[in-house]
Amino acid sequence: MAGSSQLVKELREKTGAGILDCQKALQENGDDIEKAVDYLRQKGLAAAQKKAGRETNQGLIHAYIHMGGKIGVLIEVNCETDFVARNEEFKAFVNDLALQIAAAKPQYVRREDVPTATVDKERTIYEGQAKEMGKPPAAWPKIVEGKLEKFFQESCLIEQAFIKDPAVTVKDLLSQKIAKIGENMNIRRFTRFQLGES
Repeated sequence: MAGSSQLVKELREKTGAGILDCQKALQENGDDIEKAVDYLRQKGLAAAQKKAGRETNQGLIHAYIHMGGKIGVLIEVNCETDFVARNEEFKAFVNDLALQIAAAKPQYVRREDVPTATVDKERTIYEGQAKEMGKPPAAWPKIVEGKLEKFFQESCLIEQAFIKDPAVTVKDLLSQKIAKIGENMNIRRFTRFQLGES
């Protein structure tokens, strides 16, 4: 039976999407839950992109302390209205981001924030590694680009795999929240402190 109530319920629990969206996703994907989840994620991304141009000047600055005071995170996440900033789901999302930062140690929000000098330095190191591995010079650019991608995935919060669900990136999670809550959101900045670090 297309879009049975049990399947709709299960899909809603997995994605947080509305009933009609879940019914349509199941119908479009022959009641295959996993395909329906992917379908909704793609639709969520489209919905998030529509909202991306809207101004975000409200939000929350959140402090998170971990390991009995050994790690601390201060993060600012913006949204469009103070109504959403007070929303429990938004607050939980901001807290999840703080947990991510505490655990995964990103250095930047997005790759555009990485200084050019840092990218150039990494590129030089990776070229040296390719040379040390005895690879032919023609293969170096591909090796360097692959290693640079990995650097961005590890160093940039938005590109990291989400610690609570490694199948999604933080960027995917942000898009899902934008689609679900219905407002544009922006991870503005963060600082991570670790006891004894200089």
